[in-house]
Amino acid sequence: MLFRSIERIAATRPLAGNAAAVVRRVRDPAILAAALADAGLRFPETFPTADGVPTDGSFVAKPQSSAGGHGIIRWTGTAAGSDRGFAAHVWQRWVDGLPMAAAYCLGVRGARLLGVSRQLLGEDWCHAAPHAYCGSVAVPLEQLAGRVRDELRRLGCLLADVFGLVGAVGVDFVLGADDAITVIEVNPRPTASMELVERASGESIAGAHFAACGFPPPAPPIAEASAGIWSKAILFAARDVAIDEPLLDRLHRLALPWTRDDGWPALADIPQPGQTIASGRPVVTIFARGESAEDSCARLVARMMSLTRRGGAAAPLRRRPQA
Repeated sequence: MLFRSIERIAATRPLAGNAAAVVRRVRDPAILAAALADAGLRFPETFPTADGVPTDGSFVAKPQSSAGGHGIIRWTGTAAGSDRGFAAHVWQRWVDGLPMAAAYCLGVRGARLLGVSRQLLGEDWCHAAPHAYCGSVAVPLEQLAGRVRDELRRLGCLLADVFGLVGAVGVDFVLGADDAITVIEVNPRPTASMELVERASGESIAGAHFAACGFPPPAPPIAEASAGIWSKAILFAARDVAIDEPLLDRLHRLALPWTRDDGWPALADIPQPGQTIASGRPVVTIFARGESAEDSCARLVARMMSLTRRGGAAAPLRRRPQA
């Protein structure tokens, strides 16, 4: 469906992004695994069906058409002992380590690493489902070990030169204890963590993306870089939430001093009055800025606690994230 949609768009108008054939290749686990192996980079053992896959939880079943980690489960088989009902999945070996993301801008001039972040996944303080993406914490590039920077550089060159990707591209990877990266998947599009790059640098990701795709960039928004470490978290509804004007007014009043302190809006993806946010769906995105990752996370949690206690958007939080 995704590939057909891209083909239909490209057939009628200029495509500011990657062609369907390019996306299909980089999203094919077998093709990606072979290219990464040739470059000396890691990719988890991955299977297109459950045949022969261990059912001890050492693998996960991943939907091929979802995003943000939704629908991923530890694989323990099914009652019938088959993969019936998992036709649009792949099975991938679980990799221990820190879940991370890299943001690139790719084009004819090569690969530029825009930023790196640690991913928040399945955090119950965000009321997120297991494995679901629920936020990011920026990691300054100068704080990365030399091996990590080298492997990310080689990865960017591979994506640009071997796959021909252009524009803003995100990569999910796991950072191991040995400072080696394991690529989990490539997202040939702008990703959620790139907002942190914009806030820290003042650079328009949309402008960089259009320019890399050969289009005149839109007029960039007036923005200034804000020094420090940025983080973000997505609040999911712990129960059905009715959005009304009084609730939105409380949210905006809560966020006003945060926005003033950080220099950028503290809330994003704000719902509209009259909506009902179903349990398990995202309600709002919260940002914070600190002097360190620990400070940024502490501010993020404090804001989330204020939001859920006084904003009325969800049940109280249960635990804090690890910085």
